[in-house]
Amino acid sequence: MVFTQIRTSSRNREIVIELTRKFNLGAENVIARIAIGYSLQSGIKFESTDVKDSGGKEYSKSVLFGNYYPIYLAMICTYYQINENNKDLPRYFKMHLDHGLQLIYDDIMDNPNLVGYDYLFDKIHSGLSEIC
Repeated sequence: MVFTQIRTSSRNREIVIELTRKFNLGAENVIARIAIGYSLQSGIKFESTDVKDSGGKEYSKSVLFGNYYPIYLAMICTYYQINENNKDLPRYFKMHLDHGLQLIYDDIMDNPNLVGYDYLFDKIHSGLSEIC
């Protein structure tokens, strides 16, 4: 399925701005990319009908993924056991973007002193511990 843009839920419009400012990791697409990976790592699988509203931040596919689109595509396709032409592919990207942003936001609400790189290193360490 060809798609050109993805929109977050309206609630996540402000969350992506706040997380970008808090973590100071660069442009908003950086935290969005991290959010998708974090959501996939959480193990939650969505139904294609679970889509929330799309009244939030809009990302073009090229801005959101940059040169890494093939990697994100492979992750989603592998996770859901679908092919790259699946009509629900954009929905899965959107749901994992929204879910991941919410997960990260909940993490910082639980620990407001989190710093961007420390947070990432902790999540990377946790993920590596799970596979070792």
